[in-house]
Amino acid sequence: MLSAKSLFQEIIDDDESFALFCSIAAGGESQGGWENARIAALVPQSERDLAPRIARHGADEDKHGRIFGALMSKRGLAPVPVPPETDYTMLLERGGIGLAHDRLTADKPLSVADIVTYLAHSRVTEQRASEQMELLRKHFADHPDIGRAVKMISNDEDNHLAYCHEELLRFARAGHGRVIQRTLRACALAEIRVYRDVSLAVMDHMGRILGWPRAKSAVLAAGIHAVYAWERVAGWRRMVSLKMPERRDALGGPATTAAEFA
Repeated sequence: MLSAKSLFQEIIDDDESFALFCSIAAGGESQGGWENARIAALVPQSERDLAPRIARHGADEDKHGRIFGALMSKRGLAPVPVPPETDYTMLLERGGIGLAHDRLTADKPLSVADIVTYLAHSRVTEQRASEQMELLRKHFADHPDIGRAVKMISNDEDNHLAYCHEELLRFARAGHGRVIQRTLRACALAEIRVYRDVSLAVMDHMGRILGWPRAKSAVLAAGIHAVYAWERVAGWRRMVSLKMPERRDALGGPATTAAEFA
């Protein structure tokens, strides 16, 4: 019987599929770290109080990238090239979601509108990250090899999501509410398409590595399409709602380290 736990267990039990999974994850996290660091450096003067939180967000993402690298090293594995069709971050940027890299590589300060765009994009993508890590935490929190990493990353992603809610609500109170809702909706609808495409690509690569029969791959692909259909009709709405989080000022302190995975 197919389940999320059995599927992921197959992936982590095989060295080649585990290396691909960790390489994809590490690449996305490292890219997110760079993006947040650049945004923190370019925050407009009127929002300089936000810069340390954005920098903390980036430091967490960098840490996650190192953790995935360390998980490979513990098994004597080296990172592998990330297939372009599995590069979630790159595909989101190509879809015009978030701030373009040419904007971040320039030394011109960002505008308040840019910061709102960044936060809306982060609110959507952090929803996905939080949910994915919660699923892994549910099934693998006690796993001897990846349990500590899963719990640490899951907690960080929950912090990131809380921070996005709190800051977007602050900007909404300052008069940006309509722009925020419009941007959130566009980001959510684009993200669910990219997530579907990346999920199909990742499962295709994993299926070839693990020798899945055609019928199994077809069932998994059908499941991915079914999730997309639900998200396209109604599920995207969970990505655009805003509420004050229980975790207040979630990124107000220094980033935690990952020395135990180094």
